[in-house]
Amino acid sequence: MFEDKVLVCRECGAEFVFSASEQQFYADKGFQNEPGRCPACRAARRANNGQARGERQMYDVICDECHRPTQVPFQPRGDRPVYCSECFSKMRHSQY
Repeated sequence: MFEDKVLVCRECGAEFVFSASEQQFYADKGFQNEPGRCPACRAARRANNGQARGERQMYDVICDECHRPTQVPFQPRGDRPVYCSECFSKMRHSQY
């Protein structure tokens, strides 16, 4: 059935064993690809939880509904209204 394989981590270059039981688990889950990172690099990546991207840039705007200053995570183009989070929630809930 499955046999242990030695793979090379694409992150740190270390060799690691992709065990038969791990291969069975991957097959049961329907995963097509073998792991590309060693267990230590996978754990570090999960622990980082997307923080490598850094802080998100926010843009100062005036809400088109309540006219209060707010910040949004995208640069407004000027062709569509921009709302604060409260007004956006109200607009969204009123549509459904």
